[in-house]
Amino acid sequence: MAQHIHPTACLADTVVLPEDVTIGPFAVIEDDVAIGPGCNIGSHAVLRRHVRMGSGNVLHPHVVLGDLPQDVSFREETVSYLQIGNDNVFWEGFTAHRATQEHGATRIGSGCYFMNHSHVAHDCEIGDAVIFANNVAIGGFVSVGRNVFMGGAVVVHQFCRVGAFAIVQGTTGLNMDVIPYMLIGGRPARHYRLNTIGLRRAGITGSRYKVLEQAFRLLKNKQSLDGLEETDELQLLKEWLAVKSRRGLHGFVEVSKGKSPE
Repeated sequence: MAQHIHPTACLADTVVLPEDVTIGPFAVIEDDVAIGPGCNIGSHAVLRRHVRMGSGNVLHPHVVLGDLPQDVSFREETVSYLQIGNDNVFWEGFTAHRATQEHGATRIGSGCYFMNHSHVAHDCEIGDAVIFANNVAIGGFVSVGRNVFMGGAVVVHQFCRVGAFAIVQGTTGLNMDVIPYMLIGGRPARHYRLNTIGLRRAGITGSRYKVLEQAFRLLKNKQSLDGLEETDELQLLKEWLAVKSRRGLHGFVEVSKGKSPE
């Protein structure tokens, strides 16, 4: 597939592009940007310095990648990066900023889907297959695990962690950590139950799901997870819990037991 670069696009002289990229009208690509094959960069999109982007990414109009961190102490001459994996979709108005630390990086994985006007702040870590609905905004140094779904207008305080396979109800404000595999929502935010639908879609069913049910009940009662069957999911949960939290954990609410996926 040949390159298709619109004549109104503005590319720095140092930019080297693979043959099979598409760049739309009035797009801007600055110095020191690396773009993988098969990317489609929409009209008026901007890739600022120090962006590293893999293959197959789609940027809709007015996406801005790698702009300066929104940190009043940041010095523009700092060399820091925005690193992006493969096969992500960024809808119109999406923004992601590079890191605040010298040679640090804001990182976005592969296979993610960011809806319009969502935002990834400086120094964040986003896992694979994450979905941000419209107007999601996360603060600096936030960690989001793989296969997380963020509902519309979710906001996350800096330094929070959102565990893998969690789902966050739309308009929820998070100022503490979200446990992997859980559904969370409300004001104030509370863990309700396991993310049953998301886990089913991920193939975490049957006995693997039942282990997580047991783990959820033990966590709610502040009891040890020792003695449960050591599934991959339980290992991930234990490793996540072993990392010292800077924000603490959101609490639980009492709910009736849902039907386990078969």
